[in-house]
Amino acid sequence: MKYSKFGLVNTNQMFQDALHGGYAVPAFNFYNMETLSAILDAARTTHSPIILAVSESALKYMGNDMLMAMISGAKIKPSDNIALHLDHGSSFAACKHAIDLGFSSVMIDASAQPFSNNIDITRRVTDYAHKFDVSVESELGTLAGIEDENTFGTDSTYTNPTDVEQFVAATNTDSLAIAIGTSHGAYKRTHDDAKLRFDILSDIASRMPDFPLVLHGASNIPSDLISIINKHGGKMQNARGIDAAQLRHATQMNICKINVDSDLRIAFTAAVREFLSSHPDKFNPRDFLNAARQSMTRVCISEIEHIMGSANHA
Repeated sequence: MKYSKFGLVNTNQMFQDALHGGYAVPAFNFYNMETLSAILDAARTTHSPIILAVSESALKYMGNDMLMAMISGAKIKPSDNIALHLDHGSSFAACKHAIDLGFSSVMIDASAQPFSNNIDITRRVTDYAHKFDVSVESELGTLAGIEDENTFGTDSTYTNPTDVEQFVAATNTDSLAIAIGTSHGAYKRTHDDAKLRFDILSDIASRMPDFPLVLHGASNIPSDLISIINKHGGKMQNARGIDAAQLRHATQMNICKINVDSDLRIAFTAAVREFLSSHPDKFNPRDFLNAARQSMTRVCISEIEHIMGSANHA
């Protein structure tokens, strides 16, 4: 089904606006009604463009019909400037499936493949997606860490700037995820002084000054929420994210989209743990799920306002 029937837009114009406006569009992952509602509440409160991101495993968890029924029920309007995006599509088939469902954007992640294979797979996806005006994100370089059953790795490889121009020209991709020191999951850094490779980002941006770049594995991992989780029975010692100031700096250097997943999971879990610990007599799921939804909304709003800089740009 055509994504416009759901009030969705693709990411092409929103990325150009972000590129020239010096901000990034947040891509927030969701997995159920509560997490979708939390993200939409944040977007509408801040008037920010957003990307609703769904991994293959999250799509499998929700199911095709349930997911698209929730999107339909959200009553999204084109003026909301919201895209529905397949995160880390592992194959042409996965991307085609999302496009046929009504996604307005897909990511084909063939970054673990040899360079030539990555080009071939990505080009096949763009050829199909562009027939339906669906935008395509691809990836060069690999990120370590674990986020999902189809998003994990033990090794990281920085993006080679000299490969970028050839890859973009050969694939016709609309945006490119690069590896400059971010990683998936809640344990992104071994020490607080770790820096992103802004030299690599600067080199790529100088070669492709008008081309939108993407950061994955860029959650901030709020320490106050980690403390709440650990206080109420969790075991997340040594969880560290990417420094907010570094992320904000990246938005001034062609980073037009920043993916956020772990922060939202942490916000949700912290609220559930705290609520159940503080209210041992409660057993109605609506009580702790509402607390979790509100916690997640607060984190989304904070990141929109203080990291992405995308408030009032919808």
